[in-house]
Amino acid sequence: MAEAAPLWAAVVLPVALALVAWAAASVDARSAGLGRAVLRLLVQQRRVTRAADVLLVRVGTTLLPVAAVLAAVVLPLGFRSVSDLPDGIVWFNAMEALAWAAVWLTGWGPNSALSLIGGYRFLAQGLAYELPHMLAVTTAALGAESLRVGAVVDAQAGLWFAVWMPVAFGVYLLSALAMAFWGPFDQPVGTDVAGGAASELAGVDRLLFLGGRRLLFVVATAFSVPLFLGGGQGPFLPPWAWTVLKTAAVLGLLLWARRRVPTVRMERYVELAWVVLTPLAVAQALVVAVAVLGR
Repeated sequence: MAEAAPLWAAVVLPVALALVAWAAASVDARSAGLGRAVLRLLVQQRRVTRAADVLLVRVGTTLLPVAAVLAAVVLPLGFRSVSDLPDGIVWFNAMEALAWAAVWLTGWGPNSALSLIGGYRFLAQGLAYELPHMLAVTTAALGAESLRVGAVVDAQAGLWFAVWMPVAFGVYLLSALAMAFWGPFDQPVGTDVAGGAASELAGVDRLLFLGGRRLLFVVATAFSVPLFLGGGQGPFLPPWAWTVLKTAAVLGLLLWARRRVPTVRMERYVELAWVVLTPLAVAQALVVAVAVLGR
């Protein structure tokens, strides 16, 4: 049974997420000299392009890490979360929508062709991943017959959802990568358009955007643990330890895959999402629905 975390957990949560994101970045082979890069961005002057909407840029770069932290409010550590909302899964999706807005505003605000291309790419990617993503998340909620994240964890006491919902689990992991435009889904910040949505960012703006992207990646990945891997369920170790171990395992898998899977062209991912992933996610949801009705 999920329990409410103490009030100080709300203060600790952003710090803990930042530390995990830093650790994940440090493990990444491309992140050599991470500390120096962060210090350089902190002292670097912000860039302002001609006729830019500075307010939109500031809102976009700030909103991305804020949305990631707010999404993590319903993430349980063991069986405790900052807020186990009755509709926690809907809350998570709502914060994901804020991340959409953040990347788009960041791409639109500088009045630059390259950053605008990055923003449009993220919208195209979002339209492709969102439907299979929502079907995967809804399938987990359907299996637990609840939108409360704690109830989804409790429903996996006998069997993890990843075992009898493998398609939904796989689709969720792919959509989590796309949500954070990470690994093979990094075209919104692709080098072919000089960094896309982040091409005109410098100084603190760039640090907030890139840090928010990593936070979103960590939160989206960690959310797979309560949805499909039983949360804090497990023998011998305390619940919080199982949550940490499972999250680290999924993070390690996705970081490993990043270096071995090339960037997917946008039109090919859209085709994959609509022609392959969506029908598979629908079929998985139907199987779970029949199993739930037969209980």
